[in-house]
Amino acid sequence: MDFQRLLLLLIFSTSVFMLWTQWDHAQHPTVQAAAGAASGVAAVPTAGSAPVPAGAAKAGNGPAQVPGDTAAGKTGKLIVVTTDVVRAEINTLGGNLQGLELLTQQGVEKGSHFALLERQRDRVYMAQSGLLGNGLPNHYAAYTSSVDGAQLAEGKDTVQVNLETTTADGVKVTKTYTFHRGSYLIDVDYTIDNTTQAPISGDAYFRLKRADFKPEGEARFLPVYTGPAVYSAEEKLQKVSFSDVEKGKHDFVQNAKDGWVGILQHYFVAAWVPKAGEERQNFTQALDHKEYSVGVRVHLPVVEPGKTATTAMQFYAGPAVTALDKITPGLGLSVDYGLMTPISKPMFWVMEKLHGWVGNWGLAIILLTLMLKLLLFPVSAAGFRSMAKMRVVAPKLQRIKEQYADDRERQHKAMMELYKTEKINPVGGCLPLLIQMPLFLSLYDAILASVELRHAPFVGWITDLSSPDPWYVLPALMAATMLLQTRLNPAPADPMQAKIMKTMPIAFGVMFFFFPAGLVLYSVVNSSLSIVQQWVITRSLEKVKA
Repeated sequence: MDFQRLLLLLIFSTSVFMLWTQWDHAQHPTVQAAAGAASGVAAVPTAGSAPVPAGAAKAGNGPAQVPGDTAAGKTGKLIVVTTDVVRAEINTLGGNLQGLELLTQQGVEKGSHFALLERQRDRVYMAQSGLLGNGLPNHYAAYTSSVDGAQLAEGKDTVQVNLETTTADGVKVTKTYTFHRGSYLIDVDYTIDNTTQAPISGDAYFRLKRADFKPEGEARFLPVYTGPAVYSAEEKLQKVSFSDVEKGKHDFVQNAKDGWVGILQHYFVAAWVPKAGEERQNFTQALDHKEYSVGVRVHLPVVEPGKTATTAMQFYAGPAVTALDKITPGLGLSVDYGLMTPISKPMFWVMEKLHGWVGNWGLAIILLTLMLKLLLFPVSAAGFRSMAKMRVVAPKLQRIKEQYADDRERQHKAMMELYKTEKINPVGGCLPLLIQMPLFLSLYDAILASVELRHAPFVGWITDLSSPDPWYVLPALMAATMLLQTRLNPAPADPMQAKIMKTMPIAFGVMFFFFPAGLVLYSVVNSSLSIVQQWVITRSLEKVKA
C-alpha cells in the first residue's frame, strides 16, 4: 500500500472513530456492572416512617423508598445565603436547597452568574434531604427560621442557617446549613433533641432531584454526559443515565461504606458525600413529570430519651476539577477525560503550569504545542524526510508506472528496488500522523472537560477557548494550512486520490467549525510548524539531488 492510500485510510478511520465516539458517548453513557448487583437491595422497611404521599417514586425505581414531593399545595419562605462564591436559596418547606448560583462562573449572558441548581417550570434541579422514622420530618416538612437571609461577614470563614421543626410527638429537629469562605462545599447537619420517653431510631436520606434538560449554554454537538453517577472504591465511577433510571435499572453499587453519589454535567458536579466508613445505601428513583433522583440513605444514631444526637453530610456543588479528590476519593473523576485520560491529564497539568506563567490559556496552548513539537522533533523529522524523498523521486516512480503499466508485479518490484536504492521507507511519512492523532484526541478531551477553559479568552474576538470560533477564522486558517501541506506532499498518481487530497482540507475545515477554538488553535500552530519543518527538509533534499 503506497503512502497516499495509507494516509487517506488513517484520516478516514480517525474521522469515523471521532464521530462515532462522540455519538456513542452522548447516546450510550458507560455503565459498569457492579458485582452482585443482579441480586439487588431489599426494599427498606417503612414501618414507623412518614406516609408516602402521591407523587412519590414510581414502584420499583428505587430501593430506598424515599417519599415523593407532593406537599398539598403548601409553599415555604425563601432564605437567601450569599458568600464570596455562591448565592443559595433555601426553602423552609422541606429545608431544601432549590437554587444555587456560582458567583465565579459566568452564565450565558455576559455579566450573569451560572445557575447550577434552580427551580423553574422546565428546569428543576434541587438538593433535597429528610429523615425517616418515628414521624421525623422528611423533605417536604415545614420548617421555621429566625432569619430571612444570611451573608458571609468580612473576616468570617463560615455562615450558618438554622431551620427548626417539631414533630407531633414533641421531638425538636434542627437542620443546619454551613457555608464556607472560598468553598463550594456545604455542610448539612440534622440535630435531633429527643424530649419523649422512648428512644428514636431511623434513617436520613440525601438526594438530588433533576429533570432531564440540557445544561445552560451547552453546545449542541458536544459529546458530554449529563446524568446521575455513583462512585465506590469497589467499582469506581458508574454512570446511570436518566433512561436507565426510568427503566428501573440498578446496575451500580447499592450497599457501600465509601464513595459518593451525584449528578454530572458539562464542567460541573453536584454530589452528596457521606463520612468515610459510614454504611450507606445508594439509590436512584424515577419521579413524576419526567424528573429523576439519585441519593444516599444512612442510618441515624439511636437517640435515647432526653438526649441529643447529630448526623452530618457534606454537599459539593460547583466546578468539576481534579482537585476534588481532596474532598473524597474519586470525586475528581467528575472531570471526564475519557479513554485518553493517561495522556490528557498530564497534558492539562503542563498546560495549567504554563498558564500560571503567561496568564493566558491561548498562549499556554501555543507553548504546549511548541513543547510537543520539540519533544517529537526527531520522529516527525524522520517522517517528513521520508515524504520529501518520495517527492524527489516522484518523477522516477511515474516513469516506472508508465513503463510497466501492463505488468503490476514488475511495476511493484521496480518500485521496491527504487525505494531500496534511495533508502526510502514508503510508509515512513505516516509517523507524524500516527503520533499526532493520540495527542490531538488527548488535547481535545482536556480542552472539552476542563472548566478552567470555560469562557477563557485568547485575543480579540476569541473570548471562549472552549467554544467554536465565532468568526470561523481559525478553522479557515486550519483549512489553509492543510491545503498547503498537501501541496508539499508527493502528488498522488491516481487522479481520484488527487481529488480527495484536494478536498480533504475543505472537509476538515468544515468539521473544525464545530470544534473548541482552543483545539483548533493547537491544530493551526502545529500545522504551521509542520509546514516550516517539512519545507526546510524538502528544499534541502532537493538541493542535494540537484
